[in-house]
Amino acid sequence: MATLTAAALAGVGFLAVQAEAAPDHPKSAQATGQESGKAKGDGGSDKGAASDAQGQGQAANAVPEGSGTGLRVVYALGKKRVWLVGSDGKATRTYEVAPSTVSPPPGAYKVTSRDPQVTGSDGIPIEHVVRFHKDSAGIVFGFSAAVDGSSPKPDPAKKTGGIREQPADGRAMWEFAVNNTKVVVVP
Repeated sequence: MATLTAAALAGVGFLAVQAEAAPDHPKSAQATGQESGKAKGDGGSDKGAASDAQGQGQAANAVPEGSGTGLRVVYALGKKRVWLVGSDGKATRTYEVAPSTVSPPPGAYKVTSRDPQVTGSDGIPIEHVVRFHKDSAGIVFGFSAAVDGSSPKPDPAKKTGGIREQPADGRAMWEFAVNNTKVVVVP
């Protein structure tokens, strides 16, 4: 009986180690430099990985100066990049995004509404929608991720303000940016 129990415990321990090392496990992704499910060396970008912020890409991925202080989301229009910045002023995550046809003007905003899942203006089901601005023309600006992980192909004839993220980044934004969280848009 003791042998059977020891074997069962060893099996459970093995499975726990495997789960901890799984690509979708947050600690595993951080430790291996993964971003949005892309590992280093597979042709995907590793520049957004949290561990890269402390490594060689630190200068390239540093939180933009002039983006304020405290807990905030920073969106750099020119770099097409987002930083999730903790109250200590350090980025907990940074990643590239795919903007739509219209960009919000630089400035400070706050998260105004969120939806777990809706249909995007391109007809694609999207999730983790975090909205932060509506301009005078009625264009709504916000972050979201396509459920299928696709990137938008914006129709230049349509004026939309969706900023598309990869699913893992969308989940991170959803958990980070609750209503009234500061969103700073920089050039």
